[in-house]
Amino acid sequence: MPMPDHNTPKAHKKGKRRRSTLVSARRWIQAFSLCAFMITLMATRLGGMASPANNLAVRISPFTMLTTMISSRTFLIGSSVALVLLASSFVAGRAWCGWLCPLGTILDIFPLARIRKKQAHISDRLRSAKYAILLTAILAAVFSNLTLLFLDPITITTRTLTVGLLPVLDKSIYQLELILVNVPPLADTVYKFDQWLRPAVFQSTPAIFLYPAIVLGFFALLIALNFLAERFWCRYLCPLGAVLGLGAKLSLFRRTVKNSCTSCGLCEATCPTGTIDRAHGFRSDPSECTLCFNCLGTCKNSEFAFRQAARPETGYEYDPGRRTFLESFGAFAVGAVIVNSNVLKLPDTRFALRPPGSTEVGLLSKCVRCGLCVKACPTQALQFDPENSSVVGFMTPVFVPRNGFCDYNCNACGQTCPVQAIPSLLLDEKHKVVIGKAVIDHDICLAWGHQTPCIVCEEMCPLDKKAINLETRTILDPQGQKIELQLPVVNSETCIGCGTCEFKCPVPGEAAIRVHTVETTL
Repeated sequence: MPMPDHNTPKAHKKGKRRRSTLVSARRWIQAFSLCAFMITLMATRLGGMASPANNLAVRISPFTMLTTMISSRTFLIGSSVALVLLASSFVAGRAWCGWLCPLGTILDIFPLARIRKKQAHISDRLRSAKYAILLTAILAAVFSNLTLLFLDPITITTRTLTVGLLPVLDKSIYQLELILVNVPPLADTVYKFDQWLRPAVFQSTPAIFLYPAIVLGFFALLIALNFLAERFWCRYLCPLGAVLGLGAKLSLFRRTVKNSCTSCGLCEATCPTGTIDRAHGFRSDPSECTLCFNCLGTCKNSEFAFRQAARPETGYEYDPGRRTFLESFGAFAVGAVIVNSNVLKLPDTRFALRPPGSTEVGLLSKCVRCGLCVKACPTQALQFDPENSSVVGFMTPVFVPRNGFCDYNCNACGQTCPVQAIPSLLLDEKHKVVIGKAVIDHDICLAWGHQTPCIVCEEMCPLDKKAINLETRTILDPQGQKIELQLPVVNSETCIGCGTCEFKCPVPGEAAIRVHTVETTL
């Protein structure tokens, strides 16, 4: 056992104890916040946790709410909670990033840069990238484009859990249950566990989502960037960090260094965001400091402390200025050209269906790409589907009837949406909303194209006044005999496009009856 160092100054020992306490407190708060975030996310479902508790995490982001307000030209009372976080940056800088951000907490779990023998040299100038992303997003929002909101750290974490990690966990548990239920002594326990698990945590059937590789791949990339530098995302790319960083320039509570600093460099080595700079006398930029307190206690002579400061901290090469604005404007201009190019426009918009009550224009100007509606949908009808959404609508929800129908007695998506991109409709109102119109392809329909008796679509229509009627016709079968066959016919006046018929259609592959957007059926 090593002997205690009696030569260590008392101040240094006191500093180490203080650091240990604060770092432990931060880690516990990080863990608690991440757990709370996941619990509210899992409770986002039909009959689950009521709004606004289930979408508070999304509404708290100043980046999301600022751009949404600009894009939609409306101010939502619920978004005022973001002002609390914004105001906190003027007091405690980017403490949110170090203590509460769910993505930041997950990145802290993977300090991949520490396994490198030689640290990668990355210019501090790259830190201006997050300010460029922020300004580009604001410029795009002026033209009602919210595509860059998929870079918000809260929505990134939400989508990753919604489309990737939770479904993987769901299916893994389900497969394990299928194995254990065949063990006689365990069968009863497995059934009881599943009866509790499905309503309480997961949906009644294991979730199926389209294109999860896009979401999981992007998240894996953010973690992989940690190999270049700890919290690479937070240092160089996070637009929410840029918003809070601007406020942190004026923060009252920040790290200060005395003139008697001996330049030992111990504090520099412990900083996860690399903001303690030897070239600037081991000062740290409050717009980059996350108040993790890792450095506290490393200084043997206590030559720095966290205390009040009156003057704004400026003079860093990456501070936003004219160059950053020009870079942002250039990125916006290039993006506008790409978005409006004929190459990237979808040739067929017949099946670009949107959630009930939302319009294409309204949803694109408000949707923050959080994915809460996708998680809340009990039939998994709402999906991130790049095939049926435009480039501008990247990561916005699309109604995919073949994957699931819109439950006639469900309004969970509108109740969950934090920005009213999907209207919060009462069930009576939702029953009257037209999502699209069903259209039968006579060539592949079993009854129309193959003279095979089939009336599944008519039987499954949930409306009291059926939107699908049956016409009886006398036809010749392949043997030349006359038979009477019932043929389904859509009543466009009654159809609301719930997609039940398309979901239940027994034709393999593409359904014989599909819901089209209203515009393409007029």
